[in-house]
Amino acid sequence: MAKLVFGMNQSLDGYVDHEEMSTGPVLFRHWIEHVRDLAGSVYGRRMYETMRYWDEDRPEWSAEHREFAAAWRRLPKWVVSRSLKSVGPNATLVDDDVEAMVRGLKARLVGEISVSGPDLAGSLTTLGLIDEYRLYLHPVVLGRGKSFFAGPRPPLRLVSTDRVGEDVIRLTYVPA
Repeated sequence: MAKLVFGMNQSLDGYVDHEEMSTGPVLFRHWIEHVRDLAGSVYGRRMYETMRYWDEDRPEWSAEHREFAAAWRRLPKWVVSRSLKSVGPNATLVDDDVEAMVRGLKARLVGEISVSGPDLAGSLTTLGLIDEYRLYLHPVVLGRGKSFFAGPRPPLRLVSTDRVGEDVIRLTYVPA
């Protein structure tokens, strides 16, 4: 049975924003390896649209960027959206019964399935489907934006902390 994990970069004050936080070489390497090891990923619409950046090679990319893009493209993706009419390669559009779809993925896949997007994670938290939360804290205070916990604030129990790169701390929690 697969484990459903919600993890994202966030500011010290709890906001997620990919444009305001930089990813150094050690953290970027961490994300490459993380994506490479996933059994799949479930995306909310906005996060999926952000990540579509990796669908086409760009001439300014480094070798590491190309490596991440290759890992992301290979990854099976399920995109939860009522407004999208189609999704890109290696992705499946899910527009109804998200709970049944996620329960089915957890039952049939082995390893980790990532959840990407605070709103989707909030819905899956309400359903009791998220097995682990990973908060990657950056030394940035934004004061605004989308909260990591966009929905209910679940009771959590800290299971580990570790440094990723020079200035990012990963906090790993499970439901209490």
